[in-house]
Amino acid sequence: MSGRAVSAFPIPMAATFPIYLGTYTRTGPSRGIYLVRLDAATGALGTPELVAEAVDPAWVTVTPDGRFLYAIHGAPTQALGFAVDPGTGRLTPLAGNVPVVPGVNPPSHLAVDATGRTLVAANYRDGFVAALAIRPDGSLGEPQIIRHEGSGPDPKRQNKPYVHSVTVSPDNRFVIVADLGLDKVFSYALDAAHARLTPAARPFVMTPPGAGPRHFKFGRDGRHAYVINEMGGSVTVFDYDAATGALTAKQTISTLPADFAGLKWNAEVRVHPNGRFLYASNRTHDSLAVFAIAPDSGRLTLVEIVPSGGVSPRNFALSPDGRWLVCGHQDTPVVTVFSVDAATGRLAATPHTAAVSACVCVHFVG
Repeated sequence: MSGRAVSAFPIPMAATFPIYLGTYTRTGPSRGIYLVRLDAATGALGTPELVAEAVDPAWVTVTPDGRFLYAIHGAPTQALGFAVDPGTGRLTPLAGNVPVVPGVNPPSHLAVDATGRTLVAANYRDGFVAALAIRPDGSLGEPQIIRHEGSGPDPKRQNKPYVHSVTVSPDNRFVIVADLGLDKVFSYALDAAHARLTPAARPFVMTPPGAGPRHFKFGRDGRHAYVINEMGGSVTVFDYDAATGALTAKQTISTLPADFAGLKWNAEVRVHPNGRFLYASNRTHDSLAVFAIAPDSGRLTLVEIVPSGGVSPRNFALSPDGRWLVCGHQDTPVVTVFSVDAATGRLAATPHTAAVSACVCVHFVG
C-alpha cells in the first residue's frame, strides 16, 4: 500500500459530502458509528445511518484511499478496523485486526499517515503514543509504544502524562503529539514504511503552565501550527520548522469572552481550507470562536464567538470546500450546521440539523 490512492468518496464537484460521526454509546441511545451526508449546495443534512455498531467509537479516521476506517473502542485495543463499502459508506469489521495491550485503556485519538501504512494512536489515560503498521488487508501490526513521563502544575488534571492527540505533518515526516498532563507538545520523526516513531532533534515545546494542550493543527502554509489548550481556554500559535519538526511558541490567545468566569474546557481546533481562518470550540461556554490568521506571521486575531447550537460542542469539522462547518455535541443529541463566509470567516447558523446522541467526532471523508 504505497502512495496516496484515490479516495472512494470523490471531492471535486461533489453533490454531497459524506461525514462519519463517532459517538459515545455509554450515555444514551447511540449504537456506534453513523454516516450522514451534507448537501454541498444547501448545507442540509440527510438522515444519519448507523453503519457500524461499536462500543464508544469516540474518534474515527479513514485511510487516504478511503478503503479502511479505524475507530477507538471501549476496550484495551489500540483501534478497531473496518472495511469501507465505496458505494454506500457502510462498514464491515476487519478480521484479526485488534492489537490488545494488556492492562491499558483505549486511546483517545487516531491518525493515519499519508501513505496509509501507519496508524498512530494517543493513549490519554495511560500516557503513551503508539504506532501500528497497517497491512495491505487493513489489519494492524503490534504497536510500538512510547511512554511519556512527568507531571504538570495542576495536581488533579496533570498528575501524570495525558497524551491527547496525534497529528501527522503535511510532508508526512513527523507526528506531533499533544500531552495535556505535561503541558508539552512533542515532535516525533515518522518512519511510515516501518511504523516507527523516534524523538525529533528538538523533542518537545512547552505550552503555558496549566494550559493542557489537547488537539493540534497545521496551518495551510506549513510554517505555522496551532494547539487548543483544554484547561487554559486558549490557542497557542507556533512557528514550525519542517526540516527538523521543531515548534516554537509565539502567541497564546483566549477563545472565550473576557468576562467569562466559568470552567475552561476547550475541545477542537480547525483551520479553514483557504488557510485564512481558525476555529475553536468551547465546551462549557457552548460556543465556537473564529480567528483571522495573519498571512505572514500566523498570529491570530479574534473575529467572533458564536453559540454552537447545543451543549458541549466537543468536535466539529469544515467541509472540504470550506463552505460549511458541522458541529457535534456531547450533551445535546444534535449536529448543527453553519455556513462559512470565505471572505471574513464568520459563521451563520442554518436551520439544518441532524439528531445524533453524544456525537463527539465529526469526520468528513476526503
